[in-house]
Amino acid sequence: MQPRLKEIQAMLSRLIVAPEGVETALASEADLPLGSLDGLIAGDERLSAVDRVGIYANMYFYRLLDALKEDFPVTAGAVGDSEFHNLITGYLVAYPPSDPSINQASRHLAEFARRAELAARWPFLSDLVRIERAIVEVFLGQDAQPLGAEELRAVPQEDWALIAIRSHPSLQVLECDWRIDETMRAFEAGNAPARPRRESASILVWRTNCEVDYRALQPPEQAAFKVLRGGAEFSVVCEAIAAHTGEAGAPAAISGMLSRWLADGLLVRA
Repeated sequence: MQPRLKEIQAMLSRLIVAPEGVETALASEADLPLGSLDGLIAGDERLSAVDRVGIYANMYFYRLLDALKEDFPVTAGAVGDSEFHNLITGYLVAYPPSDPSINQASRHLAEFARRAELAARWPFLSDLVRIERAIVEVFLGQDAQPLGAEELRAVPQEDWALIAIRSHPSLQVLECDWRIDETMRAFEAGNAPARPRRESASILVWRTNCEVDYRALQPPEQAAFKVLRGGAEFSVVCEAIAAHTGEAGAPAAISGMLSRWLADGLLVRA
């Protein structure tokens, strides 16, 4: 009985993605279509069937490695090419990709980095991976029409307190133990990634049009985004800010933050 194409594809997929290598993986295949790999893949004196499938297996890994290096350039720069290679090798063994989209291949990398041996030398590694992963997610995140200054001006000021707003669905706020934002900025300026300061920080990652940016939040703005995440009336957001600035300093702080949020497209109508 001739094997179905689906069976052949599934078997070849298992061989190509097997972390132990094609030859070892082949030994665990109980029921090979046509009895052997040679019945499916034509080998010759230069390359056996196993060698030919091995080429695709190597291409599979190095394509993933190259893609992850593009998404995590600061992480790769911080630990070096060799250690980054080892990090990704271990990660792909522990978390083999299960989604058709290559963008999902790194979704567990921060969790893996937190437990990896490299974390002993680079304890900020997980936070660094998290912000670079967040940049990818924010870039690909859900779109929504931002609240604009003109739209807000059309609302009578006496009604502003009741305007229901929330943060844009694509943005993220990361709670980090290290000032990873400073390391990122240094790398963008052409400097080698330096060891960040150990200091708790809330880092906002957002997208304006197709550009992703990030910055550390001060406590009043951090409190505001905790409220905005679930949606709230503008008056409630103002109260969260005033709790940190005091009543006297609240108006100027709220005005400055609101102008920046509108310019960056961080708010939507709830």
